[in-house]
Amino acid sequence: MGVIRHLRDLAGLIGLPKDQRRLVFYSEGKNYWPYLEGLLLQILATTDIPVCYLSSDHDDPGLHLKHSHLRTFKTDEGFIRNWLFENIETDVMVMTMPDLQQYQVKRSHHPVHYIYVQHSLVSLHMIYRKGAFDFYDTLFCAGPHHIEEARALETAYKLPKKILVEHGYGRLDSLLLEASQKKTTPTEDDAPQHVLLAPSWGDHATIESGVGERLVDELLTRGYRVTLRPHPQTIRLSKVKVDAIVNKHKSNPLFFYENNVAGQSSLFQSDIMISDWSGAALDYAFGLNKPVYFVDVPRKINNSDYKDIDITPIEVSIREEVGAVIDPNNIQFPEVIPNISCEGRVFNPGQSSTVGAEYIRKLLAHE
Repeated sequence: MGVIRHLRDLAGLIGLPKDQRRLVFYSEGKNYWPYLEGLLLQILATTDIPVCYLSSDHDDPGLHLKHSHLRTFKTDEGFIRNWLFENIETDVMVMTMPDLQQYQVKRSHHPVHYIYVQHSLVSLHMIYRKGAFDFYDTLFCAGPHHIEEARALETAYKLPKKILVEHGYGRLDSLLLEASQKKTTPTEDDAPQHVLLAPSWGDHATIESGVGERLVDELLTRGYRVTLRPHPQTIRLSKVKVDAIVNKHKSNPLFFYENNVAGQSSLFQSDIMISDWSGAALDYAFGLNKPVYFVDVPRKINNSDYKDIDITPIEVSIREEVGAVIDPNNIQFPEVIPNISCEGRVFNPGQSSTVGAEYIRKLLAHE
Protein backbone atom coordinates (compact mmCIF):
# COMPACT_ATOMS: atom_id res chain seq x y z
CA MET A 1 0.00 0.00 0.00
CA GLY A 2 2.90 2.36 0.80
CA VAL A 3 4.44 2.08 -2.66
CA ILE A 4 1.05 2.68 -4.32
CA ARG A 5 0.48 5.77 -2.16
CA HIS A 6 3.95 7.09 -2.96
CA LEU A 7 3.54 6.55 -6.70
CA ARG A 8 0.10 8.17 -6.62
CA ASP A 9 1.44 11.19 -4.75
CA LEU A 10 4.44 11.37 -7.09
CA ALA A 11 2.08 11.51 -10.07
CA GLY A 12 -0.05 14.08 -8.29
CA LEU A 13 2.87 16.39 -7.61
CA ILE A 14 4.54 16.25 -11.01
CA GLY A 15 1.14 16.44 -12.70
CA LEU A 16 0.24 19.78 -11.15
CA PRO A 17 0.26 22.83 -13.44
CA LYS A 18 3.65 24.56 -13.12
CA ASP A 19 2.14 27.63 -11.46
CA GLN A 20 0.78 25.38 -8.67
CA ARG A 21 4.16 23.87 -7.79
CA ARG A 22 6.56 26.81 -7.87
CA LEU A 23 7.35 26.37 -4.17
CA VAL A 24 8.02 22.95 -2.60
CA PHE A 25 8.95 22.19 1.01
CA TYR A 26 10.58 18.83 1.74
CA SER A 27 10.74 17.35 5.24
CA GLU A 28 12.41 14.11 6.28
CA GLY A 29 9.75 13.65 8.93
CA LYS A 30 7.98 14.78 12.07
CA ASN A 31 11.20 15.58 13.95
CA TYR A 32 11.98 18.26 11.38
CA TRP A 33 8.53 19.85 11.28
CA PRO A 34 9.37 22.35 14.09
CA TYR A 35 12.06 23.93 11.91
CA LEU A 36 9.79 24.43 8.90
CA GLU A 37 6.44 25.01 10.58
CA GLY A 38 6.69 28.74 11.29
CA LEU A 39 8.04 29.55 7.84
CA LEU A 40 5.37 27.50 6.05
CA LEU A 41 2.51 28.94 8.12
CA GLN A 42 3.79 32.49 7.60
CA ILE A 43 3.83 32.05 3.82
CA LEU A 44 0.29 30.64 3.87
CA ALA A 45 -0.93 33.45 6.13
CA THR A 46 0.62 36.40 4.32
CA THR A 47 0.81 35.44 0.64
CA ASP A 48 -1.30 33.74 -1.99
CA ILE A 49 1.62 31.54 -3.11
CA PRO A 50 0.58 27.90 -3.70
CA VAL A 51 2.73 25.63 -1.55
CA CYS A 52 3.50 21.92 -1.94
CA TYR A 53 4.62 20.08 1.19
CA LEU A 54 6.43 16.77 0.67
CA SER A 55 7.42 14.48 3.55
CA SER A 56 8.88 11.01 4.01
CA ASP A 57 6.97 10.43 7.24
CA HIS A 58 3.26 9.65 7.52
CA ASP A 59 3.26 11.14 11.05
CA ASP A 60 4.67 14.48 9.92
CA PRO A 61 2.17 17.14 11.12
CA GLY A 62 2.76 19.09 7.92
CA LEU A 63 1.02 16.36 5.93
CA HIS A 64 -2.15 16.82 7.95
CA LEU A 65 -2.32 20.60 7.69
CA LYS A 66 -5.31 21.98 5.80
CA HIS A 67 -5.20 25.22 3.81
CA SER A 68 -6.62 26.30 0.47
CA HIS A 69 -3.15 27.15 -0.86
CA LEU A 70 -1.45 23.99 0.43
CA ARG A 71 -1.11 20.57 -1.18
CA THR A 72 0.60 17.75 0.68
CA PHE A 73 2.37 14.67 -0.65
CA LYS A 74 3.93 11.58 0.94
CA THR A 75 7.05 9.94 -0.43
CA ASP A 76 9.54 7.29 0.68
CA GLU A 77 13.20 7.63 1.65
CA GLY A 78 14.44 5.62 -1.30
CA PHE A 79 14.00 5.22 -5.03
CA ILE A 80 10.77 7.20 -5.49
CA ARG A 81 12.00 10.21 -3.53
CA ASN A 82 15.39 10.14 -5.21
CA TRP A 83 13.85 9.96 -8.69
CA LEU A 84 11.51 12.82 -7.84
CA PHE A 85 14.35 15.05 -6.64
CA GLU A 86 16.33 14.50 -9.82
CA ASN A 87 13.35 15.27 -12.05
CA ILE A 88 11.20 17.79 -10.22
CA GLU A 89 10.33 21.04 -11.98
CA THR A 90 9.83 23.78 -9.42
CA ASP A 91 11.25 27.24 -8.89
CA VAL A 92 12.17 27.01 -5.22
CA MET A 93 12.73 24.04 -2.91
CA VAL A 94 13.03 24.56 0.85
CA MET A 95 14.68 21.86 2.96
CA THR A 96 16.39 21.28 6.27
CA MET A 97 18.41 18.29 5.04
CA PRO A 98 22.17 18.70 4.59
CA ASP A 99 24.32 16.82 2.06
CA LEU A 100 22.27 17.67 -1.01
CA GLN A 101 23.94 16.12 -4.09
CA GLN A 102 26.52 14.24 -1.97
CA TYR A 103 24.63 10.98 -1.51
CA GLN A 104 21.32 9.61 -2.80
CA VAL A 105 19.42 12.91 -2.93
CA LYS A 106 20.54 14.95 -5.93
CA ARG A 107 19.68 18.35 -7.36
CA SER A 108 17.09 18.36 -10.10
CA HIS A 109 18.09 18.27 -13.77
CA HIS A 110 15.85 21.33 -14.09
CA PRO A 111 16.76 24.78 -12.75
CA VAL A 112 15.68 24.84 -9.09
CA HIS A 113 16.72 27.30 -6.39
CA TYR A 114 17.49 25.34 -3.20
CA ILE A 115 17.13 26.95 0.24
CA TYR A 116 18.59 25.35 3.35
CA VAL A 117 16.84 26.05 6.68
CA GLN A 118 18.93 25.43 9.80
CA HIS A 119 17.75 22.67 12.13
CA SER A 120 20.39 23.45 14.74
CA LEU A 121 22.43 26.35 16.05
CA VAL A 122 25.67 24.34 15.90
CA SER A 123 28.58 25.09 13.60
CA LEU A 124 28.52 24.33 9.90
CA HIS A 125 32.10 23.06 9.69
CA MET A 126 32.58 20.53 12.51
CA ILE A 127 29.24 18.86 13.26
CA TYR A 128 28.22 18.44 9.60
CA ARG A 129 30.02 16.47 6.91
CA LYS A 130 32.38 18.25 4.56
CA GLY A 131 30.45 19.74 1.66
CA ALA A 132 27.10 19.45 3.46
CA PHE A 133 25.88 22.81 2.12
CA ASP A 134 27.92 23.20 -1.07
CA PHE A 135 25.03 22.54 -3.44
CA TYR A 136 22.50 24.91 -1.90
CA ASP A 137 21.87 28.28 -3.50
CA THR A 138 20.66 30.06 -0.37
CA LEU A 139 21.49 29.37 3.26
CA PHE A 140 19.12 30.65 5.91
CA CYS A 141 21.61 31.44 8.67
CA ALA A 142 20.61 31.22 12.32
CA GLY A 143 23.24 33.61 13.61
CA PRO A 144 26.41 35.55 12.76
CA HIS A 145 28.53 32.44 13.28
CA HIS A 146 26.83 30.76 10.31
CA ILE A 147 27.59 33.74 8.07
CA GLU A 148 31.24 33.70 9.13
CA GLU A 149 31.57 29.94 8.72
CA ALA A 150 29.83 29.80 5.34
CA ARG A 151 32.04 32.54 3.87
CA ALA A 152 35.16 30.91 5.31
CA LEU A 153 34.20 27.57 3.73
CA GLU A 154 33.68 29.27 0.36
CA THR A 155 37.09 30.92 0.59
CA ALA A 156 38.94 27.82 1.77
CA TYR A 157 37.52 25.54 -0.93
CA LYS A 158 37.03 28.14 -3.70
CA LEU A 159 33.28 27.61 -3.82
CA PRO A 160 30.75 29.84 -5.58
CA LYS A 161 29.25 32.40 -3.22
CA LYS A 162 25.83 31.52 -1.89
CA ILE A 163 23.11 33.91 -0.86
CA LEU A 164 23.28 34.10 2.93
CA VAL A 165 20.13 35.31 4.63
CA GLU A 166 20.16 36.67 8.19
CA HIS A 167 17.19 34.50 9.02
CA GLY A 168 17.15 33.22 12.60
CA TYR A 169 15.98 29.94 14.05
CA GLY A 170 12.40 28.70 14.01
CA ARG A 171 12.77 26.20 16.87
CA LEU A 172 14.06 28.93 19.16
CA ASP A 173 11.19 31.22 18.16
CA SER A 174 8.62 28.59 19.11
CA LEU A 175 10.33 28.02 22.48
CA LEU A 176 10.43 31.74 23.22
CA LEU A 177 6.76 32.10 22.29
CA GLU A 178 5.64 29.13 24.38
CA ALA A 179 7.75 30.29 27.32
CA SER A 180 6.15 33.74 27.19
CA GLN A 181 2.67 32.21 27.27
CA LYS A 182 3.25 29.66 30.03
CA LYS A 183 2.26 30.39 33.58
CA THR A 184 5.02 29.50 35.99
CA THR A 185 4.07 26.95 38.60
CA PRO A 186 6.04 27.14 41.85
CA THR A 187 8.03 23.99 42.53
CA GLU A 188 7.52 22.34 45.89
CA ASP A 189 10.59 22.65 48.09
CA ASP A 190 10.89 18.90 48.55
CA ALA A 191 10.29 18.03 44.88
CA PRO A 192 13.26 16.23 43.28
CA GLN A 193 15.21 18.21 40.71
CA HIS A 194 14.29 17.17 37.17
CA VAL A 195 17.20 16.37 34.83
CA LEU A 196 16.70 16.12 31.08
CA LEU A 197 19.34 13.89 29.47
CA ALA A 198 19.38 14.93 25.79
CA PRO A 199 22.68 14.04 24.12
CA SER A 200 23.74 13.99 20.52
CA TRP A 201 24.42 10.86 18.46
CA GLY A 202 27.58 9.22 17.19
CA ASP A 203 30.15 6.62 18.19
CA HIS A 204 31.54 8.71 21.05
CA ALA A 205 28.28 10.30 22.18
CA THR A 206 26.89 9.86 25.68
CA ILE A 207 24.54 6.92 25.07
CA GLU A 208 26.55 5.12 22.40
CA SER A 209 29.71 5.21 24.53
CA GLY A 210 27.95 3.65 27.52
CA VAL A 211 28.21 6.81 29.62
CA GLY A 212 24.46 7.38 29.37
CA GLU A 213 23.54 4.22 31.25
CA ARG A 214 25.93 5.09 34.09
CA LEU A 215 24.58 8.62 34.23
CA VAL A 216 20.97 7.50 34.49
CA ASP A 217 21.87 4.94 37.18
CA GLU A 218 23.72 7.54 39.22
CA LEU A 219 21.10 10.27 38.89
CA LEU A 220 18.25 7.99 39.90
CA THR A 221 20.26 6.66 42.85
CA ARG A 222 20.71 10.25 44.01
CA GLY A 223 16.97 10.86 43.81
CA TYR A 224 16.75 13.02 40.70
CA ARG A 225 13.86 12.76 38.31
CA VAL A 226 15.33 11.81 34.94
CA THR A 227 13.91 12.12 31.44
CA LEU A 228 15.89 10.31 28.75
CA ARG A 229 15.46 12.02 25.38
CA PRO A 230 17.77 10.36 22.82
CA HIS A 231 18.50 11.78 19.41
CA PRO A 232 16.42 10.05 16.67
CA GLN A 233 19.63 8.72 15.10
CA THR A 234 20.60 7.16 18.43
CA ILE A 235 17.22 5.43 18.61
CA ARG A 236 17.67 4.19 15.05
CA LEU A 237 21.33 3.14 15.17
CA SER A 238 21.82 2.23 18.84
CA LYS A 239 18.41 0.89 19.79
CA VAL A 240 19.91 -1.90 21.89
CA LYS A 241 21.61 0.58 24.22
CA VAL A 242 18.53 2.78 24.49
CA ASP A 243 16.30 -0.22 25.19
CA ALA A 244 18.72 -1.43 27.86
CA ILE A 245 18.36 1.84 29.79
CA VAL A 246 14.59 1.98 29.35
CA ASN A 247 14.01 -1.64 30.37
CA LYS A 248 16.26 -1.24 33.39
CA HIS A 249 14.36 1.74 34.79
CA LYS A 250 10.87 1.67 33.29
CA SER A 251 9.31 0.67 36.61
CA ASN A 252 11.03 3.53 38.47
CA PRO A 253 8.53 6.39 39.00
CA LEU A 254 11.40 8.91 38.73
CA PHE A 255 12.36 7.75 35.23
CA PHE A 256 10.73 8.95 32.00
CA TYR A 257 11.50 8.15 28.38
CA GLU A 258 10.74 10.50 25.48
CA ASN A 259 11.31 9.36 21.91
CA ASN A 260 9.84 12.39 20.13
CA VAL A 261 12.32 15.26 19.94
CA ALA A 262 9.72 17.38 18.15
CA GLY A 263 7.86 17.73 21.44
CA GLN A 264 8.76 20.44 23.91
CA SER A 265 7.06 19.45 27.17
CA SER A 266 10.17 17.89 28.73
CA LEU A 267 12.15 21.04 27.97
CA PHE A 268 9.75 23.09 30.06
CA GLN A 269 9.24 20.53 32.82
CA SER A 270 12.92 19.94 33.54
CA ASP A 271 15.22 22.09 35.67
CA ILE A 272 18.54 21.37 33.97
CA MET A 273 19.79 19.58 30.87
CA ILE A 274 22.69 17.19 30.54
CA SER A 275 23.98 16.98 26.99
CA ASP A 276 27.26 16.61 25.11
CA TRP A 277 27.55 18.09 21.62
CA SER A 278 23.84 18.30 20.82
CA GLY A 279 22.36 21.44 19.33
CA ALA A 280 19.41 20.88 21.67
CA ALA A 281 21.61 22.25 24.45
CA LEU A 282 21.71 25.68 22.81
CA ASP A 283 17.94 25.59 22.16
CA TYR A 284 17.42 24.87 25.85
CA ALA A 285 19.78 27.56 27.13
CA PHE A 286 18.73 30.36 24.77
CA GLY A 287 15.06 29.52 24.66
CA LEU A 288 14.38 28.74 28.31
CA ASN A 289 17.23 30.44 30.19
CA LYS A 290 18.13 27.19 31.96
CA PRO A 291 21.62 25.77 32.59
CA VAL A 292 23.18 22.92 30.63
CA TYR A 293 25.82 20.52 31.92
CA PHE A 294 28.01 19.06 29.19
CA VAL A 295 29.33 15.52 29.57
CA ASP A 296 33.03 15.52 28.81
CA VAL A 297 33.09 13.08 25.90
CA PRO A 298 35.12 13.46 22.68
CA ARG A 299 33.93 16.11 20.27
CA LYS A 300 31.36 15.20 17.67
CA ILE A 301 33.39 15.61 14.48
CA ASN A 302 31.74 14.67 11.20
CA ASN A 303 34.23 16.69 9.16
CA SER A 304 37.82 15.68 9.94
CA ASP A 305 39.00 18.73 7.98
CA TYR A 306 37.08 21.23 10.13
CA LYS A 307 40.32 22.89 11.24
CA ASP A 308 40.77 24.11 7.66
CA ILE A 309 38.43 26.83 8.91
CA ASP A 310 40.12 28.89 11.62
CA ILE A 311 36.92 29.45 13.59
CA THR A 312 36.13 27.92 16.97
CA PRO A 313 32.76 26.12 16.67
CA ILE A 314 30.03 27.76 18.74
CA GLU A 315 29.25 24.48 20.51
CA VAL A 316 32.84 24.56 21.84
CA SER A 317 33.12 28.25 22.72
CA ILE A 318 29.77 28.68 24.43
CA ARG A 319 29.84 25.87 26.99
CA GLU A 320 31.04 27.91 29.97
CA GLU A 321 28.56 30.69 29.15
CA VAL A 322 25.46 28.52 29.39
CA GLY A 323 26.58 25.99 32.01
CA ALA A 324 29.56 23.80 32.86
CA VAL A 325 31.44 20.70 31.71
CA ILE A 326 31.11 17.64 33.97
CA ASP A 327 33.22 14.52 34.37
CA PRO A 328 31.04 11.46 33.57
CA ASN A 329 33.01 9.44 36.13
CA ASN A 330 32.54 11.99 38.90
CA ILE A 331 29.18 13.67 38.44
CA GLN A 332 29.07 17.04 40.15
CA PHE A 333 26.77 19.92 39.30
CA PRO A 334 28.75 23.03 40.19
CA GLU A 335 26.75 26.13 41.04
CA VAL A 336 26.59 28.18 37.84
CA ILE A 337 25.02 31.48 36.94
CA PRO A 338 24.98 31.10 33.18
CA ASN A 339 25.24 34.11 30.91
CA ILE A 340 22.35 33.03 28.73
CA SER A 341 21.07 35.34 26.01
CA CYS A 342 20.38 34.86 22.35
CA GLU A 343 20.87 38.58 21.69
CA GLY A 344 23.75 38.97 19.27
CA ARG A 345 23.98 35.20 18.88
CA VAL A 346 20.80 34.53 16.88
CA PHE A 347 19.23 36.65 14.16
CA ASN A 348 15.69 38.00 14.51
CA PRO A 349 14.54 36.27 17.72
CA GLY A 350 10.82 35.64 17.40
CA GLN A 351 10.73 36.94 13.83
CA SER A 352 12.58 34.41 11.68
CA SER A 353 9.43 33.24 9.89
CA THR A 354 8.56 36.77 8.82
CA VAL A 355 12.06 37.33 7.45
CA GLY A 356 12.17 33.97 5.67
CA ALA A 357 8.71 34.28 4.13
CA GLU A 358 9.52 37.73 2.76
CA TYR A 359 12.74 36.46 1.19
CA ILE A 360 10.91 33.58 -0.50
CA ARG A 361 8.14 35.91 -1.73
CA LYS A 362 10.69 38.24 -3.34
CA LEU A 363 12.67 35.32 -4.77
CA LEU A 364 9.59 33.88 -6.47
CA ALA A 365 8.63 37.31 -7.78
CA HIS A 366 11.90 37.37 -9.73
CA GLU A 367 12.03 33.73 -10.84
